[in-house]
Amino acid sequence: MLNYSQCFEIVENRLSALSFERNPVELYQPVKYILSIGGKRIRPCLAIMSHSLFSDTVEPVIEPALGIEIFHNFTLLHDDIMDNAPMRRNSPTVHIKWNQNTAILSGDAMLILAYQLISRTKIDVLPKVFSLFNKTALEVCEGQQLDMNFEKLSDVTVDNYLEMIRLKTAVLIAASLATGGVTANATADDINNLYQFGLNIGIAFQLQDDYLDAFADNHQFGKTIGGDIVANKKTYLVLSALQTADKNLINELKYWISEKKTNTDEKIKAVKSIYERLNIPARTKDLTHKFFSTGLEYLTKVKVADNRKDPIIQLLTQIMEREH
Repeated sequence: MLNYSQCFEIVENRLSALSFERNPVELYQPVKYILSIGGKRIRPCLAIMSHSLFSDTVEPVIEPALGIEIFHNFTLLHDDIMDNAPMRRNSPTVHIKWNQNTAILSGDAMLILAYQLISRTKIDVLPKVFSLFNKTALEVCEGQQLDMNFEKLSDVTVDNYLEMIRLKTAVLIAASLATGGVTANATADDINNLYQFGLNIGIAFQLQDDYLDAFADNHQFGKTIGGDIVANKKTYLVLSALQTADKNLINELKYWISEKKTNTDEKIKAVKSIYERLNIPARTKDLTHKFFSTGLEYLTKVKVADNRKDPIIQLLTQIMEREH
């Protein structure tokens, strides 16, 4: 069973070995750039670690795992365009470093490159891997559209939000784990349990990100606290507050959400105060723990020796305990 560091090294080495020396160079330079500016490689590593639950030979999963990572970075590239984000991983985003048209086209090329890698899956399991990848790719797009829709809607519920993050974030983590099971010829039950495991921990990860954006230690977090509050993003925290507050607090929260002239520090402080009065931080932590624990329950059902699961549990526990 490989640990995260070993999987990370495999992914980095194999990504570096991919050749993008084709013309026109302007199409492929941004692809090389976005793959070179870092990232934890969680999704491809989970695919490899999942495969190695059942097999000590991980070569069959490596190329589909790389395809998943390139697809993930393709979604980030296009998300940055839609969000007009200036930075990604402490580096200029592709549409800032080059231009929007180049970013769109290079993103399209990345999607095709992802499919090329997926297509190199061993032939006996290729139909299952392709079917899972196609389903997941469409769901990620559906999640992104829901996220954009929420920007214009005033009646988004907590359940709406959980469904959006299931599609936008969790399904790709779930598919990564299930892909490893498929390439290792695991049973249908084990593959399903791996998928449900990933789905639940993926939702837990996003809920944790929502919490950390508002309540992480500013020195450890590595970025400005309260970015979601300033941007008026519909996170679990604000939606849960709106769903549980009385009329006066709802009006107060809506005032701060619509307020554009106030100093951002004052806005962040005011909104966080409302969250704390409503016990939203504890509610968020409780729901995050619920999804994470449910995910671990599915992992326990996977029929391999418990000690082979330890590296995955250690990795995910570290992610859940992070402060940045």
